Amino acid sequence: MIGPHPIVTPFVLKELDQYNLKATFFCIGDCVKRHNDIFDLLSLKGHSVGNHTFHHLNSWKHPTNSYLDDIDLASSLIDSRLFRPPYGRITSTVSKNLRKKGYKIVLWDVLSGDFDSRRTAVSCLNNLKRNTRNGSIIVFHDSEKAFEKLKIILPAYFEFLHTQGYKTSVITHTASI
Repeated sequence: MIGPHPIVTPFVLKELDQYNLKATFFCIGDCVKRHNDIFDLLSLKGHSVGNHTFHHLNSWKHPTNSYLDDIDLASSLIDSRLFRPPYGRITSTVSKNLRKKGYKIVLWDVLSGDFDSRRTAVSCLNNLKRNTRNGSIIVFHDSEKAFEKLKIILPAYFEFLHTQGYKTSVITHTASI
């Protein structure tokens, strides 16, 4: 199951609230459709949202027109000009088309690794602490696949940000594979 998720997303929101952090949630349209109440809660709590396609498509594996149509379908539910391509993959043609439509494409510089079954929560946390810098864009996943690790990583990482004096938002997205 992918986000917004009825169990994982509220947990993430609770953790963000504890440290007064704001995040950008890159949402999958199909999940927004199924969990619109959770999606609405994101804005109510002051977080930003972005488009992450309707079906979590990989632009390298789908024809340009069908990929762009999938983004348009998601945009019918997600009112944002922020776009994060699933898997961090985007073709130059898709990128050019999206920029013409006024989208800002957002990637990251720190990938938490919370989705990777080969990694432990401790290794993910150490990676985050080692690589976070002022202005970093950090990706987390609020999905069932990442949930066990998130329960360990987020409280410890947010405490780390607090003790290190970081005041920036944490960037997250709501997809998994």
